[in-house]
Amino acid sequence: MKTYCIKTAFFAAILIGGALQAQVAIGKESVTNTSVLLEFGPGNKGIVLPAVSTAPGAADGTFILDTTTKSVRVKQNGSWTDLTALGQAADNPYINTGTTDIGDGVIIGADSTTKPGVLVLESTTKALVLPSVAAPDQIVLSPVAGTMVYDTSVSMLAVYDGHNWSYWK
Repeated sequence: MKTYCIKTAFFAAILIGGALQAQVAIGKESVTNTSVLLEFGPGNKGIVLPAVSTAPGAADGTFILDTTTKSVRVKQNGSWTDLTALGQAADNPYINTGTTDIGDGVIIGADSTTKPGVLVLESTTKALVLPSVAAPDQIVLSPVAGTMVYDTSVSMLAVYDGHNWSYWK
């Protein structure tokens, strides 16, 4: 029951924040950086990317955990870039290929969007700040494939593909 209440409160906060086009804070009282739409509090958790085989109509900046190639990918300049080292996750048993889209999603920062997604941050002046975790490979004990954080110990983006943490500056 407690888990259900926490999940309900979390999604209610996102829905209300999205509906009001306000900045949203998760895991903290309020947004402290005025240049962000979505800000996370301290902790040893990250964002988990959607596990999908296709992402039709995806906009540049979309991150996914591709269930076909079993890799983390980002769309940039109109094409997909593989962020997982080639072949590194090819035999990854941790990628769930049975995911189901259950709704239209939430938009934060605008009344509407043309971009598909469960959570769309729509702004020309504000950004997403990832959860900050020092040394996630040591601190996040049971990461889920697709977990994405900002590693403060090396000042890099860290993404877990189900087998390994990969880092990008």
